[in-house]
Amino acid sequence: MTFPEKAFPVSWDQFHRDARALAWRLASANGKWRAIVCITRGGLVPAAIIARELDIRLIETVCVASYHEYSEQGELQVLKEITPELLENEGKDVLIVDDLTDTGKTAAVVRAMMPQAHFAAVYAKPKGRPMVDTFITEVSQDTWIYFPWDLGFAYQKPISQDAPR
Repeated sequence: MTFPEKAFPVSWDQFHRDARALAWRLASANGKWRAIVCITRGGLVPAAIIARELDIRLIETVCVASYHEYSEQGELQVLKEITPELLENEGKDVLIVDDLTDTGKTAAVVRAMMPQAHFAAVYAKPKGRPMVDTFITEVSQDTWIYFPWDLGFAYQKPISQDAPR
């Protein structure tokens, strides 16, 4: 696996703080969400945190595979649809949650299923940002985010060793 030039590693602590910050923003965006639909797999962790913070008990998944071999986005496949009850009223008062919107392709597929839902992501890149209603941190398009569930402890080379001299 080749690694990108720009890497943004996120610790469990940082991700938890960012997901809670997203919950704070969402608390003022709607009086009462009737459900969360999380985009798997990345949306599972922030959805759990947001569900706790906002006291949302109904959590659904929509399973969309887009990244293959963790290196590049491939053809989108919807592996599991959203339950029909949540699709009523085009998803009004439903919160869609994901960890990241990158190109916006996955978000567009899920938004088409629930055009009235509120889409929230912890992180957003410029190409995907127009698809998101609420997010916490924007990173450049050429940055790869390393989420805590994808990382182990390892030595990190100092940035100065990669800098041109």
